Amino acid sequence: MPFVLDVDVLLLLATALAAKRRPAELGDIMAAIDLIQNNIPSEEKLQDAFNRLGCNGLLRETDGGIALSEAAETMIEALPRKGEHAERLFELKGLMAAHPDTATGSAIVIDTDTLHTALLAHRASAASGTKNMFVPKPKPESNQGRPGQRQRKPLPKSKSRKR
Repeated sequence: MPFVLDVDVLLLLATALAAKRRPAELGDIMAAIDLIQNNIPSEEKLQDAFNRLGCNGLLRETDGGIALSEAAETMIEALPRKGEHAERLFELKGLMAAHPDTATGSAIVIDTDTLHTALLAHRASAASGTKNMFVPKPKPESNQGRPGQRQRKPLPKSKSRKR
């Protein structure tokens, strides 16, 4: 893929986050995009990105959801695990640019209405106060020790005998 759009990179990383154990549904992909970027692109841009990534063999439709292909999984595994989202997006864009432009996959056709429905469902779940399961756990402060752990008491000074 010599010419890679930012929407393609965002969609591939969001699908990787959403499709850990099973093919991702559109609502899960929308939640992952919202987590990564805090802004979901328009339905037309997402529809074109699904089509491009499907044609290039990076995404595939299985079991009523969207899953990564083997080539996309190797790209995701090459990303830094502990990196921030911006760093991971940058690295993934470079990997996707190095991916050969082969039309081995089939196009993923998703209606604009279906994407709009998934977007509205995500916004409704965000407004209802349900927890987004894609949010990473908060990191504990490094200065704080574990509760119940005390420092070792110093040994008493021994009386030295003078000879």
